Amino acid sequence: MAETNELRERVAAALERIRPAVQMDGGDVQLVDVSEDGVVTVQMMGACGGCPMSMLTLKAGIERIVKSQVPEVTDIVAV
Repeated sequence: MAETNELRERVAAALERIRPAVQMDGGDVQLVDVSEDGVVTVQMMGACGGCPMSMLTLKAGIERIVKSQVPEVTDIVAV
């Protein structure tokens, strides 16, 4: 459990570094959960919530950056 909490804190910190770029386009990203096997669940909000490009933003941008900063992350999915 402590490992999951520490992982969640590191993922949250990585998302905080990404957030200004997402907000510049009128959107936001919120951390929902981090599983024990490294799957991060986020919610795309604002303009990103209904944007057809949000999955590209998630996979090509957010996932790449988070995985580079938190290598234990295995996948990022949106709810």
